[in-house]
Amino acid sequence: MGRAFCIPAVFFFFAAFVLLFIVSVSLPYLTAMDITRVHADGSTELSAANDTISQLRFGIWAYCYDLTNGNRVCSTTGHGYSVVVNATNNSVTIGSSWTRGLAVHPVAAGVAFIALLLALSQHITVTLFASLVGFLAALLAFIAFIIDVALFAYVKDQMGNLGFGGSTITGPGFWLTFTSMILLVLGGCTVCFGRRRRRMANATSTSTSPKEGFFSRFRRN
Repeated sequence: MGRAFCIPAVFFFFAAFVLLFIVSVSLPYLTAMDITRVHADGSTELSAANDTISQLRFGIWAYCYDLTNGNRVCSTTGHGYSVVVNATNNSVTIGSSWTRGLAVHPVAAGVAFIALLLALSQHITVTLFASLVGFLAALLAFIAFIIDVALFAYVKDQMGNLGFGGSTITGPGFWLTFTSMILLVLGGCTVCFGRRRRRMANATSTSTSPKEGFFSRFRRN
């Protein structure tokens, strides 16, 4: 792959891997990297784990909530957690079926890392695999993003069923996943263009090189 295309491809894959890695760590380790966030405005009292809360955050491995006194509490780390949110005379459950799929994020991060390693090679066959793995990582990031959208839509709908007067918004992890998907698509396309350009350059150099005549093969030096 031409050097002019190699550097941008490595940058795209590296940036996408870093973003997905940050999202994959998520709650409870990076509490700012949540997928969906619920803000209470005081018109409806919300509670989780028998505590009155002012904010609720959904991450990859856990959920965290802010108490009205300012302290933050996170649930036990696990794959496919669930949380019960209570309001006045009503409650809803965000089940594990809506959070279990969030584990696709670290899988996409791992595949993006493999694409990054392959993109470092200048071998034309390896770059083909780099492009394919890059597009596979983009597909996984797209699936992860769809899961994020589904979780956000479901939480927002359930908060509405509670008569919740606050707001349900997307968290930073939601948008980092979307950005990483775009970067992976750009990286895969860049590798494809670089590989195609290199093959065309090799074909041109081969066709323009002088060919040895038939009788010259038998000519002695």
